[in-house]
Amino acid sequence: MSDGVDVRRNGHIMEIKIDRPKVNAISVATSQAMANAFSELREDEDLRVAILTGGGEKIFSAGWDLKDLNAGVMQLDNWWESDDYGEGGFTGLTENWRLNKPVIAAINGHAVGGGFEMALACDLLVAADHVEFGLPELTMGILPDGGALQRLPRNIPRNVATEMFLLGRWLTATEAAQYGLVNKVVPGNQLMETAREWADSIARSAPLAVQSVKEVQRVMDCAPLEKAFAVMRGETVPTYHKMLKSNDALEGVAAFVEKRAPIFKGE
Repeated sequence: MSDGVDVRRNGHIMEIKIDRPKVNAISVATSQAMANAFSELREDEDLRVAILTGGGEKIFSAGWDLKDLNAGVMQLDNWWESDDYGEGGFTGLTENWRLNKPVIAAINGHAVGGGFEMALACDLLVAADHVEFGLPELTMGILPDGGALQRLPRNIPRNVATEMFLLGRWLTATEAAQYGLVNKVVPGNQLMETAREWADSIARSAPLAVQSVKEVQRVMDCAPLEKAFAVMRGETVPTYHKMLKSNDALEGVAAFVEKRAPIFKGE
């Protein structure tokens, strides 16, 4: 345990748990510890996928540590420059443009403010059925500028996102799933089991192919269709082109033809 972040490895899977009672708030030190974990995930070729969750059952994360902010330990003006949150921005994830390995958010409790923004930066979201999502920043005179303003209108209807921003609307896990924001809603006692099943499934796939999904989606995001194809064919997605030439790609095709399980090595 370091700075409220518990990192464990299980084969090709990394599990990251924020454990800072009572609300799993993110301090600068916590963000740095998370950034270090995501850097390890990115650089270690043996790791293929991560699960991110929170301690307890009530709060996934309430985001920024407002006590530190109020005490002046954390800054508000140009916060992304004045405090070192680690590589990848707030939580090491919200602006991590180099992480091509998928992150599964196992949302154990309410995702609030920056905690919601952290979840939005993940690739797959599974939520316990009692979870709610909220952005109360405007009531404190600030904005959800760690990813919600940028990502939420792309993930749910724009008018619903605007209600969350301006009216403080909360979304239940069921509503979030209906809008496609959450992939699956499960009873709380099935949360980690579901996340681990997903992680196992991803870990069995060819690593470079999995990483190419994130890389290609990132550079194509919001591009016109013709440009999206051109971008994918260009030079800005090196992992994708490496995958096309990889031994894993040859192995996957051969295994399919030979009706056997593939043996992927990430090369």
